Amino acid sequence: MEIQEYYREARHLLEGQAYDKLRELELQKPEYFNWVEQVFYELNVSSFGDDTALIWTYREEEKKFSFREMYESSNQLLNLLRQHSADQGDHIYSLLPLVPANWISFLSTIKGGFIMMPTATNLTARDLAYRFESLFPEIFITDVDHVDHVEEAERVSGKKIKLKVCVGGAPEGWIRFEDYEDMPSTAQPAETKADDPVLYFFTSGTTGLPKIVVHSHLTYPLGHLTTASWIGCRHGDIHYNISSPGWAKFAWSSFFAPWIMGATILANQVDKFNSQEQLATMEKYGVSSFCGSPTVLRMLIQADFSAYDLKLRTCAAAGEPLNPDVIQKWKEATGVDIRDGYGQTETTALVGNLNHKSIKPGSMGHATFLYDVIICDEDGKELPPLEEGVICVKTDTGKPNGIFVEYLNDTERTAKAFKHGLYYTGDKAYRDEEGHIWFVGRNDDVIKASAYRIGPFEVESILIEHDSVVESAVVASPHEVRGYAVKAYVMLKDGVLPSEALAEELFSFAELHLAKYKVPRIIEFPASLPKTISGKIRRIELRAKEAENRMNQVATEQEYFHQKY
Repeated sequence: MEIQEYYREARHLLEGQAYDKLRELELQKPEYFNWVEQVFYELNVSSFGDDTALIWTYREEEKKFSFREMYESSNQLLNLLRQHSADQGDHIYSLLPLVPANWISFLSTIKGGFIMMPTATNLTARDLAYRFESLFPEIFITDVDHVDHVEEAERVSGKKIKLKVCVGGAPEGWIRFEDYEDMPSTAQPAETKADDPVLYFFTSGTTGLPKIVVHSHLTYPLGHLTTASWIGCRHGDIHYNISSPGWAKFAWSSFFAPWIMGATILANQVDKFNSQEQLATMEKYGVSSFCGSPTVLRMLIQADFSAYDLKLRTCAAAGEPLNPDVIQKWKEATGVDIRDGYGQTETTALVGNLNHKSIKPGSMGHATFLYDVIICDEDGKELPPLEEGVICVKTDTGKPNGIFVEYLNDTERTAKAFKHGLYYTGDKAYRDEEGHIWFVGRNDDVIKASAYRIGPFEVESILIEHDSVVESAVVASPHEVRGYAVKAYVMLKDGVLPSEALAEELFSFAELHLAKYKVPRIIEFPASLPKTISGKIRRIELRAKEAENRMNQVATEQEYFHQKY
């Protein structure tokens, strides 16, 4: 069937929770595709354009945008960008807090045929400078609070960004984002091919600095039909996803999935997370569909839910494994199941516990309808139930899905991910006799802390720049609230003695050079580090030690906890 008919039928089946019928849908792949025109406009603006698409709130301020207003605003921004020499295929870095400009920019990027690079606001100028080495942008969109970081990274690169757009001001050399309001509200869409790139995401690795994941115009938005099936929102819902812009989870649950279903997105900008304030906001706006990381849930369930009149109908969690105890406490507090799900920056929702399907607490659920997920060994052999292996997706089925195209300019890493007619996720799991999939852990050393992916190499590289450090190894340490915390084993230079004062100095040094979420929370000064014969650090031994220590509630004298949460 044609692409618009496919989306309409998929939305209808999702609303009716006819999940098995979704697998029967057949799509005729188009040569050209523009999600804003063919889905957002045709399914939402044309059908219920005056309904609320976005509610944004910050402190005492509130703004509401209809689907038509979002569409017209994105046209105006596209006209503004084109007026200032933006061309189809230009790369746009977007570094913004949780403000309406995020959604307007996303829509303009897709319609205009640009390539968006969402960028987190907690990155340092140094982080940006590295990203500029991998991919220098023609366009940068940020707010007044982050102009200095962008200009510093630009200065270090020795290059000039063609067009710099600032939300909330117009420093020298920048244009005001808000000037879009003076532009015409209609715009010609770019002729975007289905396989053209539309979104790039940086993702952390274990042996180097972050690499770039490439997603295309057709497959990435289409793949988020699976995200919509797992989240369970629909037209008429107020959907609230707690996630910061700049991360794939934002694109998942704060953009594509809810708007594919025609739901209203709640954007609640806060200065600091507070459980009582979050619940009060959910009560005020009648949130019926909710999504958050297990870290968020662990904080929320500490509050007294009886003080709030919540209207929750469907709840989902992803970003890290969901503890069965959290599932139980959430159900007791809200009366609604919190359903685990699994996917990656490289994909959309691969696995999930869906509404009205049996849930085994602790399991990630079953494969979603666009994916044929199996558990394999490294040779591509599918493993029997209860045997641990790598989560893989068949890539030779002939059906479209939301798997990424490649790691940009990294053929070796791309080839490692795609082999034997499979996509290898790098995550370990097993399948039980009833088909439920159970997460075991990463197949590499990437740390998942508070839903962030952190490459140990990034943190280690900063620590060894300190004059007292000769070597370091960074691993995940089990943490009651975060799930895992970043821990650094630090080897000191000859003549330097470990101390709490030195640990605090290293914490401060890391904070100066790393994004906050990457900063180690624990430092230990060991006598030696476990290594292979070839001299590589065996992080697997350090991770095993962490698990054992936390199980026994043991901490050595030379372990210092960083309390700056």
